[in-house]
Amino acid sequence: MLRFRRLRLKNWKNFESVDIDLRDRMFLVGPNASGKSNLLDAFRFLRDLVSSGGGFAEAVRRREGVSTIRCLAARRHSDIEIGVELRDKMGNSWSYELAFNQDNQRRPVVRTERVLRDAEVIVWRPDEDDRRDAARLTQTHLEQVNANLPFRDLTAFFASIRYLHIVPQLVREPDRSVRRSNDPFGGDFLAQVARTTARTQDARMKRIREAVGVAVPQLDELELTRDVRGVPHLRARYQHWRQHGAWQSERQLSDGTLRLLGLLWATLDGGGPLLLEEPQLSLHPEIVRVLPQMLARVQRRTGRQIFLSTHSPDLLRDMGIGLDETLLFAPKKEGTRVSPATSEREIGQLLDAGLSLAEIVIPRTRPADVTQLALFADA
Repeated sequence: MLRFRRLRLKNWKNFESVDIDLRDRMFLVGPNASGKSNLLDAFRFLRDLVSSGGGFAEAVRRREGVSTIRCLAARRHSDIEIGVELRDKMGNSWSYELAFNQDNQRRPVVRTERVLRDAEVIVWRPDEDDRRDAARLTQTHLEQVNANLPFRDLTAFFASIRYLHIVPQLVREPDRSVRRSNDPFGGDFLAQVARTTARTQDARMKRIREAVGVAVPQLDELELTRDVRGVPHLRARYQHWRQHGAWQSERQLSDGTLRLLGLLWATLDGGGPLLLEEPQLSLHPEIVRVLPQMLARVQRRTGRQIFLSTHSPDLLRDMGIGLDETLLFAPKKEGTRVSPATSEREIGQLLDAGLSLAEIVIPRTRPADVTQLALFADA
């Protein structure tokens, strides 16, 4: 299985320039609106390039155009660039680079596209065919079946990227799955569960029921059902003074329970990189504390990479989180600066002195003058 080992961005949303090494597990830590979601979105963009119903033009459209994607700090050099380096267990390496902009009619166009395998050039655009027919530059070779055969493994890996940020209100909507497919916000979450084979679904639901039963003590049973229209629903039974307990549907389950169910299902569903957005939301602090350990066990079993954004002290108190797994986001006038925690010598010294990672990095990434917010009512 391939793994991301390096990410380079230029003029991408919050970031004028980013060049970071990547581990199998990464924790993105920073204040609100510092760009954590936007960095994860760079990986989603790669997935959208190769996904069914996607492609270059659609991936840009979903982000409201080139001018919306481009960093406000971009000046003379306005091309947007994304570059990733990957490696497999055998030590073989891949590199993919894409630079794009827009034409006079605001249509996205490829400026350069390169694919390298073990330093051997597979694709280098624009090529002679592109120069003869400029319309070819409205598509990447990555998305074209007749062009990506020499690097099909790379496209399959990008397609395996999974992003999750469950919004419980979407899961509860009666017509949640209409016109939604692989919705990262959970609109078709139960439809995704229902599409798995009965054997896989039963095995996963059993494991999830056991795990959720630990976090939600009264939960006794968990199952997927369908109504008369064939729409899938989740049912959970809670123990209480009645002999057979009481059943509740997803509409009655708490936000925390639904988010935990979505998180557990996502860890079991697929083997590609998993992008998690604020997984601690709505969960009890003691559950949040063990999330890093749970995700580490998932990695050992599946080998998949996990990148997650957070500013939760409870999550970052886990002693198993390495400095090289932690990225710090610091907003500046010319865009957000992203740096590994290993880049600051003082952080390592404070860890050696007995402080937790949460005690060190949370103060470093908090908004300046945040205490002034307390004076809001006096203004």
